[in-house]
Order: sequence, then C-alpha cells, then structure tokens
Amino acid sequence: MAISVETFFLAPGFQGTLQAQIQQLIAEGILSGRFRRGEKLPSSRKLATHLGVSRITVTLAYTELLANDYLTSRGRSGYYVSENAPVPPSFDPPKPREDRIDWTRALGRRFTGGDTPDKPKDWANYRYPFVYGQTDPSLFDHANWRLCALQALGQKDFTALTSDYYDQDDPELVEFIARNTLPRRGIIARPEEILITLGAQNALWIAAQVLLTQRRMAAIENPCYHALRDILNQSRCHVDAINVDRDGLNPDLIPSEADVIFTTPSHQCPTTATMPMARRHALLERARDIDALVVEDDYEFEMSFLDAPSPALKSLDTEGRVIYVGSFSKSLFPGLRLGYLVGSEAFIREARALRASVIRHPPGHIQRTAAYFLSLGHYDALIRRIREALKARRAVMQDAIDQSGLTVAGKGAFGGSSFWMQANPDVDTEILAEDLKSEGVLIEPGHSFFTGETPPKNFYRLGYSSIPSERIPEGVARIARALGSG
Repeated sequence: MAISVETFFLAPGFQGTLQAQIQQLIAEGILSGRFRRGEKLPSSRKLATHLGVSRITVTLAYTELLANDYLTSRGRSGYYVSENAPVPPSFDPPKPREDRIDWTRALGRRFTGGDTPDKPKDWANYRYPFVYGQTDPSLFDHANWRLCALQALGQKDFTALTSDYYDQDDPELVEFIARNTLPRRGIIARPEEILITLGAQNALWIAAQVLLTQRRMAAIENPCYHALRDILNQSRCHVDAINVDRDGLNPDLIPSEADVIFTTPSHQCPTTATMPMARRHALLERARDIDALVVEDDYEFEMSFLDAPSPALKSLDTEGRVIYVGSFSKSLFPGLRLGYLVGSEAFIREARALRASVIRHPPGHIQRTAAYFLSLGHYDALIRRIREALKARRAVMQDAIDQSGLTVAGKGAFGGSSFWMQANPDVDTEILAEDLKSEGVLIEPGHSFFTGETPPKNFYRLGYSSIPSERIPEGVARIARALGSG
C-alpha cells in the first residue's frame, strides 16, 4: 500500500530546515502509527513537487531516515517504511473518569494567582510591540551561536555534553564569568563563589529559599519586579515594600527588622532609576547596621550606552554581605534561561545543594555553548551591536515622546531598554493596553509592579528592544491619541 502524497504538508513557522521538517513529518507519521511497516513513500520527485521544494531536499531527508532505519530502499522501486521501524504503542482509549478529589482541600500550597502577568505570546505579530525583554532577531548573531552549539556537540566536548555534573557547573563557563564578566562590574570572585542558574529569576528563587523563613523579613522596592514578589509570597516570609524615588531605594526607609534587602541599583525595575554612589554606600552601611544581607539584581548592566555604568554594589562590599545576581538571558535571548549567583562560599555551598536537589544543574550543552560564544568574542560583538541599536532607538523614542506630549516617569541615566511612563490619574492602563491592541500596539500596564491592595493604575512601561526605529514614532503617536494627548 502506498502513502498518499496529500498527507504531507509543511507547517508555517517551523524552526528548522526544510530537510529537517520533512524528516520530522515522516518520523512522526511512523511513530504515531499513521504510516505502517512496508508501506511505500511517495517518490522524491512527486513529494518535492507537492511540497514545492527541491528534489535533493527530499532525497536527503529520505537518506537520513534510511540511515536511522525508519525507511528501507528497494532498488528502483522506491522507499518503504522499514520492517525495523519503531512500532507505536497499542492501547485502548482511556475511559472518561470522574475526578473525585476535592482539590481545594487537597492542595497543600497554591502557586497560581500571583502578581506576574501573562504577556502576549504573539507579540511579534503586532506592528508596534513596545514589549520589554524580547529578542530582536535582526540583532541576534544566530550564525555564530549555531556554530558554537555545533562545536559543543563535538567529540572533544562529549563529556561536557553527556555528563551528569550533579551539583557542579561547566568549568569553562564559570572561569569566563570569573575572569571576564564579573571584573567588568568591579567584582572579584573565585569559582567556589559562583553558581550557574536557570536565569536571574531562578537565582532570586534560590536566594530566597536559602536566606528566608516564615519568621524573617524581606525588604523590597515598590514598585518592583513582580516575579520577585511572587517568589517571596511563596516563601511565606514577611515582606516590607519601600517606595522608591528618583534615585531608587532609600536606605533610610529600610526597617531594622529586615533580614534580606532585594534591590536593583543599576536599573531599578521598572522605573529604570540608577542609584548614585553615595546612596550605594549608605545602603551598605544601613545593611551593616541592622545586620542584613543584600541581594543585588544586576539584570541589565550590559545595556549601558549613555554613560559608563556605576560599579556594582557587590564590588563595594567588603564584608561578604552582598549576593549578586547576573543573567545572560537579557543580553543573549530570554529563552536561554542562563544566569548566575555570586556570593560568599558558605552561601553558594547551600545554594548549590538546593539547586542539586531540584534540577541538579543547567544542561551541560547549553553551558558549553554559552562558554564558547562568550570566550570567542561573539558575545562582546553582540553587546556592541545591541547597544548601538538601542541607543539609536532610544533617541527616536525620546523625540517621539517629547512631540506627543506623553509623560516619562522614569528613564535610566545609563541606558537600558525601556521607559517608565505615567498617564493621568484617571487612566487605567490595563484598559488602555486592551484598546491599543486593535491599533497594533502593545504596552505593558504598570499596576502589577506595585505592592498593596490599591496599586496605582496609571503607570505603564514602553520597551524598545523589539521594535524597529522606523515604527516607533507612529506607535507612540497611537498611544498619545488613545490618551487624548496627540
């Protein structure tokens, strides 16, 4: 029996080559039981014509499946599903079941219903996406990342690819962070004081789990990164939210009961305020006076293009009081989920043990790929390109905002990738955001960044990392018109 050519079609948006997609179509057909052993595949010429691809593409896909024993060749007769091809499991469809568990009582803890909002998954389909933290594919160095990933798959790196590190990390990545990344922030650390994490958010979670209990207090900024507030609420610690000003967190307002202080001094999230040096020293003195630890989230230091960044809080610490959180996900791409913790060896020891009990370690192949990308100079070249692009976009953004009459509530002194905006007090930016979607515009309402039962509704964030410069003026103009300012 022959398999009809009509059963094959190419899916739009597939991430990979045409050859890989054709291989996947056939392999999935075999594994699902749609294509049976002994059935004949369409000829390479017929399938290529049907799919609108070259014949060599189909032939190469067939050849790869032949090598993997999914297919077999019978001379001039063509390709057939191999007799050795995997057989799909045979099972009867499950009978509908009645769930008799009262989950309102059975759940020991709830992790839903937090403050972190859902962001549109289809943001790239909008013409004016002022979304924060997404990757612009026109800027990312995909070719060199791919080469580094292939290099990390080589025989030389077989151990790094396949080994279970248990609680350890890729030594090459750790060495690069210690010798190159951290010194740029004025930080000197030994490998024993560095832990690789699954992004900055995972680093914050580990820090909260190790340092806080139900009896301890965390001091946070208000407004702040909403996912941090979710993490602290889940830890059941006491939380004191401190209103920030134009210079970020005010040390004088930190309560003496605080055990851990969470702060974003370089680019306050979300206001983008930069903490002056005098206040950084004052913050360390306040932490020393009340015997508190400080968790510094330095999530965006690479995006400093207006002026040189200030030294990290960790670089000013002489007592081991500051725990530093860094991330490659913001500068490379958010899906990478690769960050790191830097702290005293005693803290990192416990953080490492916690990580090992939950995920053991981030994937070795990802760590080694990142290590190559960093050490071969591709990362620095990418950062320079991103800084230049963001600097240009920021200038266009500032001009558009000035001309539209919109109000900027906060803008970083050293750069960054967003503006913190403020509308009139009677404006609900959550409603505004929904209305703007029909105009092809995406903005980020600001209420979720605030702590309290009645957060202000009239703030919003405009990111410019994912929108081309030529679209910024019209996008800002549409926001202004919706607010009655344009």
